[in-house]
Amino acid sequence: MTMYTKYKIITLAAAFILGGFSLQSCHHADENQEKDTRFEVTDSLLNSLITDTVKEASALTQLTLTGNIAPDENKMVKIFPLVSGVVQNVNVQLGDVVHKGQTLAIMKSAEMAGFTKDFISSEADIRNTRRIMESTQDMYKSGLASQKDLEQAQSDYQKAEAEGKRAGTVISINKSSTNGYEVRSPLSGFVVDKNVTSNTQVRADNSQNLFTIADLSTVYVLVNVYESDISKIQTGDPVKITTLSYPNKEFDGKIDRIDNMLDPDNKAMHARVTIQNPGNLLKPGMFANIGIKAKSGEDLPFIPTSALVFDNDKNYVIVIDGKAKVHIQPIEIAKTVEDRAYIRKGIKAGDRIVGSRQVYLYESLKD
Repeated sequence: MTMYTKYKIITLAAAFILGGFSLQSCHHADENQEKDTRFEVTDSLLNSLITDTVKEASALTQLTLTGNIAPDENKMVKIFPLVSGVVQNVNVQLGDVVHKGQTLAIMKSAEMAGFTKDFISSEADIRNTRRIMESTQDMYKSGLASQKDLEQAQSDYQKAEAEGKRAGTVISINKSSTNGYEVRSPLSGFVVDKNVTSNTQVRADNSQNLFTIADLSTVYVLVNVYESDISKIQTGDPVKITTLSYPNKEFDGKIDRIDNMLDPDNKAMHARVTIQNPGNLLKPGMFANIGIKAKSGEDLPFIPTSALVFDNDKNYVIVIDGKAKVHIQPIEIAKTVEDRAYIRKGIKAGDRIVGSRQVYLYESLKD
C-alpha cells in the first residue's frame, strides 16, 4: 500500500467520524426543540396552591359624587297651628331632642276658649236630654205621654250625643290646659325647623309651619348626579358614604330612587339613598362624599387583584395549562375596582390561574 493510499483512507475515516458527530448533534438538537419546555410543578405543590377561575361580569366603575344629608320625609312632620292666637311660651329650640306628646309651645286662643265652651255645653245637653228621655219613657209606659213625645225625646238625646262627640273630637285634636292651647309633638325626634317665638301672633290659615320634627334613626343622602354620570347609575347600586365630621367612618347603602328632572339651580339630577343612622351621628345639612359602584356597560373578565404579578411596568398572571403545567401570561388591565381587576386582553372567562405563591412561580418560570 502506497503512502498516498494510506492518506486517502485516513481522510475518509475522519470524514465519516465527523459526519457521525454532526448527525448526532442534529438529532439531539431536534429532540431539544421538540421537548415541551413549559414549567411543570408536582401535583402536591399544585394542590397546595390557591387557584381561581377567571369570571365574567359587567364591569364596574367607581364614581365619586357629592351630596348632603336630609331627613327621611316618611319620618318627619310639620306642625301647623290649628287655631289662631298669641304664642305665650316656646319650650324648645332648634336642634333640641323632643319626645312624642311633649309640649312645644303654649298659645292663648279665643277659638280654643270657644271649643272648650262648646264641649262643656254639649256635656250638659247630653245629661239634660238623657234625663228627659228617661222621664218620657216612664210616662209613656204609664200612658201619660204619647209615642210622638217619646220619639222626640229620643231624637233630642241622639242629637246631643252627636254634638258631644264632635266637641270632644275637637278638644282631643286641640290639646289645651288651664294655661292655654298646647302645641305638642306627634313623634319623638329632633327639632329641625322652628318658625315661632314668644309673643308671635299666629293664624290657623297661616301657610308657614311652627315646627318641623324629624326622627333621624334613618336619613336620606341626596346625591348630586351630573349629566355625564346619569347613564352610569341605576337603582340598587351600592354606595359608601363619608362625611367631613366622620372621615374614617363609612356608611353603607343603596340607591333607592333616581329623580327624572334636573335641579335648575345646580344642573344636577338627584339620586336618593336611605341609610340607617345609629346614634343619630348624621345631621340634616351635612356635606357627604358618595362612592358608587356603577356598571360601565362593558362585559369584561375579572380576577382578584391578589393574583396579579407586577414586573417591569407590566402585569402578569400564572395560567394553569393542564395537569401540573403552568405558564406566564401577560395581561392588560382595563380597570381596578376595590379587589377586582377587569382584564381587557390576555385571558378569558373560564381560564384557571394561580392565586397564591404566584410570585415564586413567576420567578421560576422567568429563569
